Amino acid sequence: MNAGTTSLAPAISMRSEWVQFARFLKRPTLPARAPLPKIRSLTAVLRLFVLDLIVMSVLLGIAGAVMSAGIDVPETALAGMEIGPAIIFAVIVIAPLVEETLFRGWLSGRPGHVLGILLAVPAGLLAAGIFTAVGGGTFANPWAGMAGAVIVGLIVALAFVFLLRRRDAMRWFKRFFPLFFWLSTLGFASVHLFNFEPGQMAMALPLVLPQFATGTMLGYLRVRYGLWSSILLHMLHNGAFISLVLLAGSAA
Repeated sequence: MNAGTTSLAPAISMRSEWVQFARFLKRPTLPARAPLPKIRSLTAVLRLFVLDLIVMSVLLGIAGAVMSAGIDVPETALAGMEIGPAIIFAVIVIAPLVEETLFRGWLSGRPGHVLGILLAVPAGLLAAGIFTAVGGGTFANPWAGMAGAVIVGLIVALAFVFLLRRRDAMRWFKRFFPLFFWLSTLGFASVHLFNFEPGQMAMALPLVLPQFATGTMLGYLRVRYGLWSSILLHMLHNGAFISLVLLAGSAA
């Protein structure tokens, strides 16, 4: 085994999975290369999804108590928005794919993943700039331009992943993995502040605590079971959230 990595025995129950997750948070360590998707990995995703639902229920209960006390809570970008199929698809599918790739795709510490993500972002931005110039300074269809930028970035990332697929995690990355893990989690939570109005971001800091909590689970799954597992949990989390928003809207 390479120095700086650990090999965890598969959890045999939901409780043991949660215990392994708690130990991971206490001392984040980069495990050996994540295995290919298996039923065991899918089971782990479902176990963490149950924990995610419990944590979200507690945090929503606290938020409800705060609102009942008459304290104003900043509204998210979804408040008052007509939620159609395009928005639902973007929230459940596009957002998890893009966010997990950007925030956790490189957490494996493997050269192909790190370089792929580092170069995919500027490649996507360059593609967006080219599409804008070709379109006369503005997109006739913003979704098409965004999709083009994502596709270009994805191609660049996959190219590096393929070319460097045999390379294991870099030693320096293993050494500083706890820092990278927490920076990734903080960055993921912080970017959700942009769901609020600029003047409300300071007040909205406690409202991104759910994203921080979920981010720790997503990071654990990513390095323990692979990027696909964090993407799947992210999709399940967003699906539950948008379902709650739709139910609340219909009840109102």
